[in-house]
Amino acid sequence: MGCIRRQRDGKPIVGDSQQVLARDAVCLLDVPTHKTGTAFTEPVDPILGQAVDAWQAVRPDQPKFTDRRTGELVDPLFAVRARRVSTSYINNTIIPMLCRKAGVPAADVRGNITSHRARSTIASQLYNAKEPMTLFELQAWLGHRSPQSTQYYAKITANTLSKAYSEAGYFERNVRTIEALVDRDAVASGAAAVGELRPARRVHPPARRPRH
Repeated sequence: MGCIRRQRDGKPIVGDSQQVLARDAVCLLDVPTHKTGTAFTEPVDPILGQAVDAWQAVRPDQPKFTDRRTGELVDPLFAVRARRVSTSYINNTIIPMLCRKAGVPAADVRGNITSHRARSTIASQLYNAKEPMTLFELQAWLGHRSPQSTQYYAKITANTLSKAYSEAGYFERNVRTIEALVDRDAVASGAAAVGELRPARRVHPPARRPRH
């Protein structure tokens, strides 16, 4: 509970503030100690902050739980009837229910849609954005100890790869090479089809200057 914070220009803003400045505030999520690292804070979409606020407003009071990793008494965000909501229940019941309500399939070619899949998808989107995160920035956002772990999440999409391939100028260099070796006028006029293709222009290397 209380894992969402908002700030603008480095100054905290109350979540339910009606100020104009609060509308474009940065939403921060405090992530507790987890299996891949220590506690950390990451910026998230404001919609996530709104959803967490809405749940906290209706969440029944629960007893505190002992954190398995730190031994501290904490208030888990997902807890009902004095029990934690397990990851398997989220993946096998809640997410499929949300998929049905949204009218989207609960599985694709890679398998079932899970909370872990969502984390991987967001990481890939951040890595392939117009202004992408670097691998080390993404490592900090995911809370990984090692960049090797982050590499499994940072998948390069086909669109990003095609753009990088195009910007590398490979196609243009090939076209220039073909233009130097093939008589384009003969091909366009159809002369090449009857065997009237003139020999290709030989591209000579620049003459070497004599040594003195």
